[in-house]
Amino acid sequence: MEQFGGTFFILSSVVITSTIIFFLVRKYGKEFIYESFPKEKIDKIENSKVFQNPKNIELIIGILFALIGTPKDLLVYIGGLLPIKPTRFILISTFARIPSVISSTIAGAYFVEGNWKFGFIVYGISFIITIIGLVIIRFFDKEKITKRALRELK
Repeated sequence: MEQFGGTFFILSSVVITSTIIFFLVRKYGKEFIYESFPKEKIDKIENSKVFQNPKNIELIIGILFALIGTPKDLLVYIGGLLPIKPTRFILISTFARIPSVISSTIAGAYFVEGNWKFGFIVYGISFIITIIGLVIIRFFDKEKITKRALRELK
């Protein structure tokens, strides 16, 4: 039962911190981001064709937030620079994380109980689902926009 409390706490924290960071970046611009991330990386991402296309931006952001292992902190900061409405960004960045948050919360609960085997099984299943998702995305992503977006975040 504590998994539900943990999931709710994490998602609530995500909404609050993402909103604060998003609006701080909107107010102070790139200079605010340079305090935490290298200027070259931010400029590369911001000037990328992938992140300049408003038609695809919500889909790309949703996919990147849903994938396990993507740098979500950096994505939140970049979100403030993107041509996306604040409400849409906060909703996408929160709801796309739900599978990852749930699997982390469940695995964490198993680890706390000392049940390492099931904790790693949960992470393994999450990893397999992510790989399957990537394969499906790449199959349908004829323009390869997701692959370019991932490459530019690295």
